[in-house]
Amino acid sequence: MTDSKNMHAEEPLDEPILAEGVDEEPIESNRRLFSGRAYFVMAALSTIYAAFHMIALNGVSISDWTGIEIPLLPQFPLETWNFRIVHISGALALGFLLFSAHTFANDDAPHKDTKLISIVALVLLLPTIVAGFTASGYHTLINSGTLPEMGGLTTWAAFPGTEIYASEVWWFGTPLLMATLGAIVTGWFERRGRELFAASDVVLALCGIVIAIYLIAIYSTAARNSVGTPFVPIGVAFAATAGAAMILELTRRVAGLALVIITGVFLLYTFVAHLLPGILAVQSAYSWQRFFGHVYSDAGILGPTTAVSSTYIILFIIFAAFLQASKVGDYFVNFAFATAGRARGGPAKVAIFASGLMGMINGTSAGNVVATGSLTIPLMKRVGYHKKTAGAVEAAASTGGQIMPPIMGAGAFIMAEITGIPYTDIAIAAIIPAILYFVSVYFMVDFEAAKLGMRGMREDELPKFNKLVRQVYLFIPIIILIAALFMGYSVIRAGTLATVAAAVVSWFTPHRMGLRSILKAFELAGIMSIQIIAVCACAGIIVGVISLTGVGARFSAVLLDLAGVSQLLALFFAMCIAILLGMGMPTTAAYAVAASVVAPGLVQLGIPTLTAHFFVFYFAVLSAITPPVALASYAAAGISGANPMETSVASFKIGIAAFIVPYMFFYNSAILMDGTWIEVIRAGVTATFGVFLLSSGVQGWFLGGRSAWFLRVALIFAALFMIEGGLITDLIGIGIAAGAYFVQKVLHPRPDASIPVRGAD
Repeated sequence: MTDSKNMHAEEPLDEPILAEGVDEEPIESNRRLFSGRAYFVMAALSTIYAAFHMIALNGVSISDWTGIEIPLLPQFPLETWNFRIVHISGALALGFLLFSAHTFANDDAPHKDTKLISIVALVLLLPTIVAGFTASGYHTLINSGTLPEMGGLTTWAAFPGTEIYASEVWWFGTPLLMATLGAIVTGWFERRGRELFAASDVVLALCGIVIAIYLIAIYSTAARNSVGTPFVPIGVAFAATAGAAMILELTRRVAGLALVIITGVFLLYTFVAHLLPGILAVQSAYSWQRFFGHVYSDAGILGPTTAVSSTYIILFIIFAAFLQASKVGDYFVNFAFATAGRARGGPAKVAIFASGLMGMINGTSAGNVVATGSLTIPLMKRVGYHKKTAGAVEAAASTGGQIMPPIMGAGAFIMAEITGIPYTDIAIAAIIPAILYFVSVYFMVDFEAAKLGMRGMREDELPKFNKLVRQVYLFIPIIILIAALFMGYSVIRAGTLATVAAAVVSWFTPHRMGLRSILKAFELAGIMSIQIIAVCACAGIIVGVISLTGVGARFSAVLLDLAGVSQLLALFFAMCIAILLGMGMPTTAAYAVAASVVAPGLVQLGIPTLTAHFFVFYFAVLSAITPPVALASYAAAGISGANPMETSVASFKIGIAAFIVPYMFFYNSAILMDGTWIEVIRAGVTATFGVFLLSSGVQGWFLGGRSAWFLRVALIFAALFMIEGGLITDLIGIGIAAGAYFVQKVLHPRPDASIPVRGAD
């Protein structure tokens, strides 16, 4: 029986294609949908959370402006650790209230409330209140001036046998762990309506706040200097254990199990490392108190990943939310259709163009797929692409958004934080690699369309270009962002200016932003930020394990040993680790972990810091389309209706040329804008030609015709010669390509030609 939906998809369109709702965030299957008073509470909390970051990052203080002291308002600028603690705890509280531990059935399906489990969860409020009351008492005690001081800091004598130690164990730590672990477990079984708060989630939200109250108090004392040592207060270990458990559970709810499992492996390694052989071994075992006293510090959860998520990432999420309010995403997709829709295999070219534009404001592979793929994938199927190819093209194109300046997902900001290289230098260095990525995907798509004899879309099926040109002012916020960055403004100030510009630009559209729309944008930003904050905090746990155990340095030693055999082998090993770490993980976490494990080893090989980190970052991004766990491909398969594994294999093939690009900038740093203008231009041109040859070899289409298999092999060899960037190797590559062209045009070998082999007889 023929699918009527597919039949309809093959029919010509009566009206031009217009993107609508591209900016709208998809509602996850486990997100609660509140109404009435509950919705007002959640909207207010989300708005306050996002607005707090915007205010804090720009140092706005009401008391400084007006001279009026308002109680309970924080004073800015906040101390760095305190700001990050509030950042994570706020995301935990919001995340648990918004995202259920389980997915919800269809709206029409009846649900069964589990009243007994909800009552058990409510009982857990008692230990939560006890822990919270105790933590608040510590604030009062520390601020009372009765505790002795040392070096200008209040001391916190939480040693075994002291009253403070007993209080931390029995009145803070034990109740907090009981409430946290109990609420996580009851949350797995508790069932309530999608529009209602779950008791277990309320307990977890409160536990997140209690942890912040305690840590802010204790880290204001001299005890902060003891993190990472056996002398860390026992309460810090309790708080960190509860906090890590909540981070893992929230990450499971918003990003799936992959990152949680990988983090669990690293946690297990911490406590069994002294039993392992070889490079994985450590000299002595780590105690529970020492490890968890270390992990909730700036060497772990409060380290580089949270530093970035609490500043740059959330700022650009607010920027993206303001752009969404003015429907810039719809404009970008329509602009892509008007520009590229008429080319052969038009919707696939649109997917590449639109994903590049959306990547500037979106920066997540799967999010990009959902935003643009819901429109482009059905159209690709309509013009003749197989459903797995349609999904693969969208997945490969959307993944490129992660390396597209100026935002580049969150990876660029983490790279700037870890390496100390200015963000603007990283954005400039990313230009040619990003172009090479999209050019490689474009060639693969174009040659596929040529082989299948596809047409482009008709003029009457596309948005009117002349009309869209009159709305080109919607690009102004992004232009202001780029201009401000290169004028020397800080990333935070540039992002704030761009956000204000997005609100102003909206006044020239039908979606004019007033006070209500601005508050709605902040609310949306608060919700959008939860996933990335949870992922960054979870990656921080892994970073904490690496920093404490030194396993990253031992991996560096392995790379150095491999480099003694072959530097190319060491690079290949580094590539495999970066992709392996990235499988199933969002790019942000994948790069953060790989940068701690792999990049230092590459730097020790003598590779420049920027090149080493870009090499790792690139492959962390490509892990989104690398089988067997390819998040972007799986998201695209969900839209196209194709088999997820087949789609991931097809997206790997489409992006195959991109796997060569990091080796290009390793052998020729001019691709990262390191060199004279002549060297940079020559490197860009020869690298583009190399990508073209590789795409031709893989797809079997070379300069207007199908290629025999031996010509395809020759083209791949020619492309590989173009990688190094040296004059002689470039000439060899061009020579092989010219020979292949001569054979194809003069000798006309059949595409299915084979070389006859005679037997020995």
